[in-house]
Amino acid sequence: MLASDKSPRDEFYAYIPTVEMKLDPVEIALAEDVGPGDLTSRYFIPEASRSRGRIVVKENAVAAGTTVAQQTFKRVDPALEISVVHGDGTSVKAGETVIEVFGATRSILTGERVALNFVQRLSGVATLTAQFVSAVSGTRVTILDTRKTTPGLRALEKAAVVSGGGRNHRMGLYDGVMVKDNHLLTRPLLQEAIHQIRREHPDVLIEVEADSVEQVREFVQLDGVDVILLDNMVPETLQKCVAFRRSGLKFEASGGVSLQTVRKIAESGVDFISVGQLTHSAPGIDFSLELVNE
Repeated sequence: MLASDKSPRDEFYAYIPTVEMKLDPVEIALAEDVGPGDLTSRYFIPEASRSRGRIVVKENAVAAGTTVAQQTFKRVDPALEISVVHGDGTSVKAGETVIEVFGATRSILTGERVALNFVQRLSGVATLTAQFVSAVSGTRVTILDTRKTTPGLRALEKAAVVSGGGRNHRMGLYDGVMVKDNHLLTRPLLQEAIHQIRREHPDVLIEVEADSVEQVREFVQLDGVDVILLDNMVPETLQKCVAFRRSGLKFEASGGVSLQTVRKIAESGVDFISVGQLTHSAPGIDFSLELVNE
């Protein structure tokens, strides 16, 4: 296909793999931690030394980041032998081994901190997600993440959300439409804009944000909208908004969501609850590397 023959959709989505190829979180993490070399291991660990190590979880959790931790060790030294004992999405108890590694002691120690950083951060996201999913068990609600992620780690953190039983919202600005109040400042012709999106990007999900019952009443009349986001509403107001449901339209609640409030929000009848806390405030899970010489 000639460049001039490409549709707007082709050009739009051609950008995605380009971005993904440029962003390598393992490479970035190793560059900032190891730099030109691990000085301590170089001078204190004999080159011929071999060790066996295991990454142990120190508290009950849902494991995540095990694959990227494995990739980290392999990037440091392809000769290392790594075994994932409990993979992503597995519930683990304090004291259990998640990853085993064998090979050059220098290499294991060089990759240790970066590998631990990945599993502690991503397991924290997966564990918190699992807690939210458990809190709404028995309802029709799906727990979603948001774009409130650590720069450069979005794909990994969103994968951790899935490991915890949640579901991903849009990955970025390029794969979903979210019309918020700031997009309405110039008073665009909403229905016209939605129809244009549908023509150029027929498969993309279109969502509009509402912060009042009056806005919801207006937005349910729009043709082509998939989801209405109900922003910062109490459960009683959410119920009023959900009553406007029509075929093919779903409702998402967001704002003010915590483990203490999520059940009540879920019982309002919404389809989705998006929780920024999953990725912007998840506490890390404590892991350690235990090493023995061979």
